[in-house]
Amino acid sequence: MSTERGATYGEVFAVREFRVLFGSFALLVAGDSIKMLALSVLVYAQTGSPGLSAAAYMAGWLPYIAGGMFLLSLADRLPPRAVMVVGELVRVVVCLLLAFAGLPVWAMLALVLVTGLFSPVFGAARSALLPDVLPGDAFVLGRSLLGVTSAGAQVAGLAVGGAFLAVAGPHGALAATAGLSALAALLLRYGLPYRPARQTGAGGQGAVRTTVRVNRLLLADPRVRGLLLASWLPPLCLAGAEAMIVPYLGGQGQAGVVLAAAAVGMAVGEFAVGRFAAPALRERLSLPLAALLGIPWLGFLAAPGAGWAAAIAATAAAGLAYQLGLQRRFVDAVPEEVRGQAFGLLSTGLMTGQAIGAALIGVLGELFSPRLAIVAAGGAAILVALALSRALRPETVLSLEALGKREEGIAP
Repeated sequence: MSTERGATYGEVFAVREFRVLFGSFALLVAGDSIKMLALSVLVYAQTGSPGLSAAAYMAGWLPYIAGGMFLLSLADRLPPRAVMVVGELVRVVVCLLLAFAGLPVWAMLALVLVTGLFSPVFGAARSALLPDVLPGDAFVLGRSLLGVTSAGAQVAGLAVGGAFLAVAGPHGALAATAGLSALAALLLRYGLPYRPARQTGAGGQGAVRTTVRVNRLLLADPRVRGLLLASWLPPLCLAGAEAMIVPYLGGQGQAGVVLAAAAVGMAVGEFAVGRFAAPALRERLSLPLAALLGIPWLGFLAAPGAGWAAAIAATAAAGLAYQLGLQRRFVDAVPEEVRGQAFGLLSTGLMTGQAIGAALIGVLGELFSPRLAIVAAGGAAILVALALSRALRPETVLSLEALGKREEGIAP
């Protein structure tokens, strides 16, 4: 697969290992969507509390920051196939316990929170394996396909989850999720070849100490730090704008249509840029596409209705394709020995940043109005893109100084 002309989606799908990763990822995203929806319904049925129900829906993501700060080195210190299979088996056990163990609400939430600490490790192992399976530009297209899959699988998972809830109730939906995870575990175990761990040791240091040390060194590297911030901050603003859609529309069902349009826009943007833009063009598009995450939201100055709001949300979310222009550079910037942890740190920052963005713009919505908060989120996204323009623009030559930092400063 030539990196000069760019790979094609057909070439990417021709790689058997990628098809295994692709299928297991689709099962993972759909299963997690069903699980969190079913858990939320189950908690509400037992307590009648909207607050606890919402907490149950978010419980799977809350531990991400702790796991990302203290456990990510495990993604490089253990064989990747084993890490991913264990992750799926943990989900099987958790779902079966939630469905049939008769746990009280506090125990269900504690179970999800504790096991969720390892979610960043499982995801990091998958992300770090992808450049090995798809070298060069094919890796970027693989990430594009996984992004499209994530949007589609979330929508499908919620739809299937709703159907299971209607037919079999939350216990049946959780059991179905366990089945999806078991299928994914089998697919990974027998579809992927064995690959050894990237690190055979870490100087006698434990996983927590190694994770903290390598996170610090990654963030201290100017090139890596710039790419991380460029990946984290623009989506933070987008998440803040999307968080205000429900209060803007007065809690009406139209908000679901707008948010679904955003998911479609994200998928279309990822596919279009991945499919039709050459590798060099994708990198040049990173800055304007990052700005696109904010520009459409300024249209809320005109107080649009649900139809125009959906068009605005879809257009803005299409800008998330800017991240495709950063993917190759990120792989090149981090040492191979800590690639798993680097991708885990990237995902942890994305998850945490989106929660922070929703909270910050939510405060503005309380102080002023949801409409003005959405406009502020759009303006912030534009300013962030301009402030990060150096990291978002393509690089020309990697300096000898940067190479020296990678060799001496980060590698364990």
